[in-house]
Amino acid sequence: MIKAVLFDMDGVLIDAKDWHYEALNLALDHFGMAIARDAHLATFDGLPTRHKPNMLTKTRGFPRGLHDFTNRLKQSFTQEIAYARCRPVFHHRDALSRLKQEGYQLAVCSNSIVDSVKLMMNLAKLDGYLDLQLSAEHVQRGKPDPAIYNLAMEKLGVTPAETLILEDNDHGIQAARASGAHLMTIGTTNDVTYPRIRQTIDSINAAAAN
Repeated sequence: MIKAVLFDMDGVLIDAKDWHYEALNLALDHFGMAIARDAHLATFDGLPTRHKPNMLTKTRGFPRGLHDFTNRLKQSFTQEIAYARCRPVFHHRDALSRLKQEGYQLAVCSNSIVDSVKLMMNLAKLDGYLDLQLSAEHVQRGKPDPAIYNLAMEKLGVTPAETLILEDNDHGIQAARASGAHLMTIGTTNDVTYPRIRQTIDSINAAAAN
């Protein structure tokens, strides 16, 4: 039976995928290294920010000495965009509130950094429903490695069979599957509603009971 529900953040609880793309390009524009949108979606989407300069170094010769500065600049732009655009969404607050009332343990597991996760969960008014907030900084290997989901299940004291993960992009879906937990694939943030999650949990529980 499902006891915990783990949420990716960007593209699941927060419609922030374009925010990260915009913030990264604002930083990279200083060095003439902006990433085309199709390349970002095909290669970079869903990866931790700290991995992206490494990829640019390998493919386009981006100087390693600029990595830390670029990451700090990108995070600064991300926070500016979040303050301007991140707002509470009723169907997300409704879903987490009802799941919490029903006794499920809830966590967000994101490839973003700690500060971004905390900021966006606070601005979206979702932090009060979460038992755990994990970021790429809590594990050595970000998604598609399952480490962040394995850590969440360990901290919550649940098994993969007792866990449902909501994910939207290829790297996150790979991580969820590799963790052994149940997966609910999300198309857009509008798919994250209580009825949809409840239906998925009921289906999993019914299958386990047979």
